[in-house]
Amino acid sequence: MAACSHDMLFTYVYAGWEGTCNDSRVFLDAITRSENGLPMPPIGYYYVVDAGYPNVPGFLAPYRGESYHLKDFRGRGRIRNKQALFNYRHSSLRNVIERCFGVLKERFPILDMSRGYPVRRQVQILIACCALHNFIRMQDRNDDLFLEYEEDDIIFNTEASTSENGSLEFDMSQQQQMHEIRESIANAIWDDYNV
Repeated sequence: MAACSHDMLFTYVYAGWEGTCNDSRVFLDAITRSENGLPMPPIGYYYVVDAGYPNVPGFLAPYRGESYHLKDFRGRGRIRNKQALFNYRHSSLRNVIERCFGVLKERFPILDMSRGYPVRRQVQILIACCALHNFIRMQDRNDDLFLEYEEDDIIFNTEASTSENGSLEFDMSQQQQMHEIRESIANAIWDDYNV
């Protein structure tokens, strides 16, 4: 699990879980154990998360059951409802993490070959590569690889988990609060879209 800023810097990396582990399980562990160091966003700010994560305070998920990935919107013309528009804009924002990982994997091919190492060493390799990624980004804004991946609408062949998060327990009022916030944002961007 990782988070990044809009300028493609990793701001949080939580490694060590098996790759087949459910997103919701990793998320729950990250937010419930303070030693994991996941910084909670200030009130009014949110992590933009994919459909594999719950829509709870601090974490803004897309609407389920609507088109989500940028490639789903190509060649379709005008977006027909506020949920689809919200998901399109959400996906456009979330695309930065996909671009961040694209740069990371292309620059450090060892990440694809590290499976032969013990898990602890794999975690160390990933953290070191993320730190070097950030260092390069901060030191050289004209790095060719970053420039190649800076295009906002690069489409990646990734699929978010859309499984229900039945194993997670969140207060219903917390979920309702985030659903209302998402609805308010969707209404605002829909109104603006139709002006």
